[in-house]
Amino acid sequence: MGSLGTIIGTWLAGFLTLAILSFLYKDNPFYKLAEHIYVGVSAGYWLIYVAFFDVKPMLIDTFVSETGAEKWIILIPGALGIIMLSRWFPKTAWVSRWPIAFTVGVGAGLGITANIQGYVVPQVQATLLPMNGWNLVSLNNLILVVGVVTTLLYFYFSKPHRGVLGGAAKVGIVFIMISFGASFGYTLMARISLLIGRLHFLLHDLLHVIR
Repeated sequence: MGSLGTIIGTWLAGFLTLAILSFLYKDNPFYKLAEHIYVGVSAGYWLIYVAFFDVKPMLIDTFVSETGAEKWIILIPGALGIIMLSRWFPKTAWVSRWPIAFTVGVGAGLGITANIQGYVVPQVQATLLPMNGWNLVSLNNLILVVGVVTTLLYFYFSKPHRGVLGGAAKVGIVFIMISFGASFGYTLMARISLLIGRLHFLLHDLLHVIR
């Protein structure tokens, strides 16, 4: 039974892989079928994940194990979550705006703090680099500082980009394009790696053409 299940799973995965790749030719029913299966399975997976790894441990288990005021305070976010589901019903959809507004506000506050502490401050610290003589490390530090400063000057729109400011902004454009190119190359390499993995699955696990 295990061998049969493995065979069926391999052929099903192969069919879905080919169905997704068939979109390279044109949109077709096989691609739409695989797309709908992927979206449905992903939605079901995240629904179960949230239920068993968020709602159960953070709401139900906490309510059962805690005592005193904390036991009842946990019901407030639970009630907000239930009220948010009222958006499914047109007559009571307006009620869902309160928990959504609360969630967006808390999320924005936490996001700003996390971005400042996790991105802005470390990047400022990483830009303040020492210049210990003329060597490769110092040259690299100098290029990094020039890139950061000229990039920030490019986004300075209070004055026209003319003269020294215009020249620095043009240098900043060069650094921005290099950054975008590196990001695009990294993304492309990641996608090609996924494609290679799928092709290896088809040729090795499904068709046994390569070993």
